[in-house]
Amino acid sequence: MFIEEKLIASGITEIAGVDEAGRGACAGPLVIAAVMLRNPHDQSLSEVRDSKELSPKKREELFEVITHQSTHYSIIEISPQEIDEIGLHRSNLDGMRRAISALGIEPQYVLTDGYEIEGLSAPSLAVWKGDQVALSISAASILAKVYRDRLMEKLDSNFPGYGLANHKGYVTRVHEKALIDLGVSPIHRRSYANISALLNN
Repeated sequence: MFIEEKLIASGITEIAGVDEAGRGACAGPLVIAAVMLRNPHDQSLSEVRDSKELSPKKREELFEVITHQSTHYSIIEISPQEIDEIGLHRSNLDGMRRAISALGIEPQYVLTDGYEIEGLSAPSLAVWKGDQVALSISAASILAKVYRDRLMEKLDSNFPGYGLANHKGYVTRVHEKALIDLGVSPIHRRSYANISALLNN
């Protein structure tokens, strides 16, 4: 049973789920999505789960299903520069607030994956491993992941040689070697330990 079922049974139907993609990457933006599903019981959403458990092809398919089955959704980017300026955790929380605001409607309840968001006018619940037990959080995780993957593939053309289309900005041996060979690009997060170490050598 998803958390939404209990909320709906108590009369709460306008539920927003929020999740992010790219938190652990050292290049590219943090992407945060918020989504309000029209009917969590719709059969077309039966395959929705934590984006990490799905193949890229299935995520792409479900992206279209989720956007079609949502009453409202938003996807926002937090730039590497903003992350460097105010820190990852604060960027994440600020981004979640912005994504909820960008829905254009006040949800009755907000579900977030693991992190409590202060300053919301609607009641909210931070759910441990939320992308596994809350359908709307799982849906948000797919929107954020697909959007970010598409963006990193585009950035690969602007910053060739780093392999961004393959590793999506996460730390791999190929990425580390490219950083040594090509140096740090404008889309790398300079506050991250591996990037900071290269800049300070």
